[in-house]
Amino acid sequence: MFFITLMMFIGGAFIVQMALGYLQMKHFSHVFTRLRRKGKVAIGRKKGRLRSGTIVFIRINEQGNICEVQKMQGVTVLARFKALKGLTGKNIKTLGEQDLKAYNKLLRAAIEDAVNNYKIVMSGGTIPTKSTTPFQQMVTYGKSRILGK
Repeated sequence: MFFITLMMFIGGAFIVQMALGYLQMKHFSHVFTRLRRKGKVAIGRKKGRLRSGTIVFIRINEQGNICEVQKMQGVTVLARFKALKGLTGKNIKTLGEQDLKAYNKLLRAAIEDAVNNYKIVMSGGTIPTKSTTPFQQMVTYGKSRILGK
């Protein structure tokens, strides 16, 4: 009886997790679409393995000036986008350390990623994608430890 109750609890938790993940993706799409309708959007992200991950949307006008910044930072599917103050009106091409020192390390890294992505796209390049999953990284690490390479 305990096993059946435990399995029902785990199944219920899985269904709740899926539903909350769906709602988070829907919110992500809604915020991105709203910003994209107003102009160009630079996207930056910084994955956190055990800490919170961060995603940043930076809406930019034709001159490269930042009009609006939205950030999502958190560990769970309950994280939502929130407005980020302090960068509005600055030019994305000239953002530096001084402009970002008020933000935490993960948020700074996500903003820097968005700036880098913007510069690559505006110069006609394409943004490289990381094709390795955490499992692939673990296998590669294991092979290197076993084979000594």
